[in-house]
Amino acid sequence: MSDTIKLRKGLNIKLKGGAKEEVKTLSAPLKVALKPTDFPELTPKLKVKVDAVVKAGDALFYDKYHPEIVFTSPVGGKVVSINRGERRRILGVVVERDENAGSVEFVKGDPSSLSGEEIKEQLLKSGLWPFIKKRPYGTIALPNEKPKSIYISTFDTAPLAPNYNFILKDELATFQTGVDALAKLTNGKVNLGVNKNSVFTSIKNVEINTFDGPHPAGNVGIQIHHTAPLNKGDVVWTVHVQDVLFIGRLFETGKVDFTKTVALTGSEVEDPKYYKTILGTPVSAIADGNLKEADYNQRIISGNVLTGTKVEPAGYLGFYDSQISVIPEGDNYEFMGWALPGVDKFSASKAFLSKLFPKKEYVLDANLHGGERAFVLSGQYEKLVPMDILPVHLLKAILVNDIDKMEQLGIYEVIEEDFALCEYACTSKIKVQSILRKGINTMIKELG
Repeated sequence: MSDTIKLRKGLNIKLKGGAKEEVKTLSAPLKVALKPTDFPELTPKLKVKVDAVVKAGDALFYDKYHPEIVFTSPVGGKVVSINRGERRRILGVVVERDENAGSVEFVKGDPSSLSGEEIKEQLLKSGLWPFIKKRPYGTIALPNEKPKSIYISTFDTAPLAPNYNFILKDELATFQTGVDALAKLTNGKVNLGVNKNSVFTSIKNVEINTFDGPHPAGNVGIQIHHTAPLNKGDVVWTVHVQDVLFIGRLFETGKVDFTKTVALTGSEVEDPKYYKTILGTPVSAIADGNLKEADYNQRIISGNVLTGTKVEPAGYLGFYDSQISVIPEGDNYEFMGWALPGVDKFSASKAFLSKLFPKKEYVLDANLHGGERAFVLSGQYEKLVPMDILPVHLLKAILVNDIDKMEQLGIYEVIEEDFALCEYACTSKIKVQSILRKGINTMIKELG
């Protein structure tokens, strides 16, 4: 194992409501949904109509500009609705489960005995390809590209994040199968980012890198930066640690199995713990009956509180999410809130007295506590991003659409999650993640 890479910059947000290490297996949901909105830069084209009967593993839609990339149904059943938004934009395809519908049969085999092209073909046909993302940009990887390496972070440092050492400790053999398949897709190495006391150090066919430090140390982008920084023209692929299991199961069973473990977390959860369910499950299947009764509004987030997406109780779990967070909305009036000393409030700086008397856990809401102000250099962002990047300069280059400056300032190395702490702590209330995605979209449009 390599020496530990210790990161000093960053911030751990100590929220109340971490999941206890207990797993409840839920009954298969009546309906599941795939949402094209979960995939940046995707232009979806439907392969099914309402009332179509599909098997688990049948394609529901595909990428208009890369038709070989398909998105398959997690369950067998009937397509009951295709939800659309403005200008008939496809927002989601909902499938009602039928246990008699069956599954598509794919090729079963040991990845070690298959070629890279055979593995790629299997991942494309089965709909598992979208679980592979590329850097730069954080979009779905292109099958015609050859990455210089593949990165998997086995731990998450975001607020209330799931403990993947706990979730995957009994599935390491399947994880190894997934890693062996991914190793055939690159001429470089599969890099595994681990933390202390990791259960993943026994995994073979990988380069192990150990990290220690506050959030965002668990972000794969931070790990890439500290082991093999991206230059212009470089392509690296990334895969979420739980999604490696989907790949492993495909080659072990010849079928798609989108079973995943989701952490229900947050101060508004009565009994925070883990739930074994399926990709695209309704949020209500996990959250109903588990939330505290309150006389104020609650915000349900698919994902973590920094980068997740607000969803309604009738909504569905995001494609890449392994966490549901529930916190107070914060739309209730707080009398003299601006003048209170903040003994019970968490502070990213020294603005509140809580810095002198810190608590182990805090209840935070979604209130911004003010509107957007002048975007000035303060040195605040640099304390939160453990990279050799000037975040404010990069964001201002994006705002003035200066592509050359964006390249020079490191836009190839970052996506929204890497700057999420900046948005949380920003005294100017700048929408950092939206600005960064705007810059990434500009780079894709101009340079590809």
